[in-house]
Amino acid sequence: MKKKIIDYIKRNRVSTTEVADCMNKSGVLENIMPINKGHFKVGNVKWVYAFAESNWTVHKQVVDTQKGDIIFLEAFDCQHRAIIGELVCKYILLYQQAEGIISNSKMRDAAALLRENYPIWCTGFTPVGCFNTKPEISLDKEIIKQQQVKYDGAIAVCDDCGVVIIPKQLHTQEFLDKLIKMEEQEDIWFERLDRFKENTFEIVCLKTYLKKEN
Repeated sequence: MKKKIIDYIKRNRVSTTEVADCMNKSGVLENIMPINKGHFKVGNVKWVYAFAESNWTVHKQVVDTQKGDIIFLEAFDCQHRAIIGELVCKYILLYQQAEGIISNSKMRDAAALLRENYPIWCTGFTPVGCFNTKPEISLDKEIIKQQQVKYDGAIAVCDDCGVVIIPKQLHTQEFLDKLIKMEEQEDIWFERLDRFKENTFEIVCLKTYLKKEN
């Protein structure tokens, strides 16, 4: 069912706005925006993490990236440092053939990432990066387990509006049906606006088109 949902979203370019609406206006990763315009990506989430101002764990984990994955890089105690830059992004996107990269932190090497037009969503840029040395301590195992359960294997939808995560418990026929109905509703709403010249209060709030159809 997950593959069907990904395929439907990809073929119909279902926006993050519509996906969030199907989840009762939820699922967004706050303050994460695209660094380049016009990208639309959807795929399986591979969750990786950075910790204690080090990207050692990132280098180790992205080796297992599968074609079509979307990397979600989550930073813990990294003091606003950039987690990765041009080298790692190129490895993930070009050589490992990931669909895109999401990070809840900053990136470095802005000029190169913009020039290459990479599909990356993050919180901004900084020249100050993490260290590539192994941390002396480890991230709490319960946090790792919790975040893996929450994100690993979920679906990420990424566009110019940001990033929305579809959790694993919603990888169902019921949710796919919601997406299909959402697309049909959008078509109807714009038809009522463009063809029938109804106002948005009539369309969205009163839904007068339902009464007229009846």
